[in-house]
Amino acid sequence: MHENNGVIKKMMIILSKGTLENVYAAFVLANGARMEGIDAEIFFTFFGLEAVHKKKLEHLHVATVGNPAMHLPTMLGGLPGMEALATSMMKKEMEKIDMPEIPEFLDILSASGVKLWACKLAMDMFHYKKEDLYEGVDDVITVGDFYKESAGEGVHMLFV
Repeated sequence: MHENNGVIKKMMIILSKGTLENVYAAFVLANGARMEGIDAEIFFTFFGLEAVHKKKLEHLHVATVGNPAMHLPTMLGGLPGMEALATSMMKKEMEKIDMPEIPEFLDILSASGVKLWACKLAMDMFHYKKEDLYEGVDDVITVGDFYKESAGEGVHMLFV
């Protein structure tokens, strides 16, 4: 068995949350991997599926309740309009740095060779069909299939 000297060959990113900040974190990490010549795959599970659901991907929000990074008391974060305000503010800041919107970012990821997988269990749980998903989703696979995709040296798994 040869030594790979810690070289990262592939990033396997599991996205389980559908909040704007988590989706962008996963997308930026996958895109950054590709820019460094590292293979990348994203496994969308549970609410992370919303990032590739055609009817939901343009309506993701920033989490304001229970998000310590918001520096808001939980009570304020739960006030009507706070989530919309935080989301709008974050989108404005992202526009300033030319961050692509979700549909465009999915196109970029897909074109750069990032494999996009939807979790079969979550699809069944939410009664989603493959037709409900962004066209670039490679397939609906099981957790076992995802682990098979993760086999090999230099593979790193990241849960977002």
